[in-house]
Amino acid sequence: MSREPFEAMPDVMDAKQLAEALQISKAGAYNLLSSPDFPTLRIGGRKLVMKNELVEWLKSRTNKTS
Repeated sequence: MSREPFEAMPDVMDAKQLAEALQISKAGAYNLLSSPDFPTLRIGGRKLVMKNELVEWLKSRTNKTS
């Protein structure tokens, strides 16, 4: 089993790759990429997310019990 959940994914992901990584619809990925608190990288008209920022964003929203 891989230590990094998205190890096989590219370092910069588009909506299709994000949807695949999170197992959500492409529309859901576009919704995330349009959210003000999501770490979206805009290059021209493209919306992308860097893998390391996605992992940090997910960790910051994970419920942790102590």
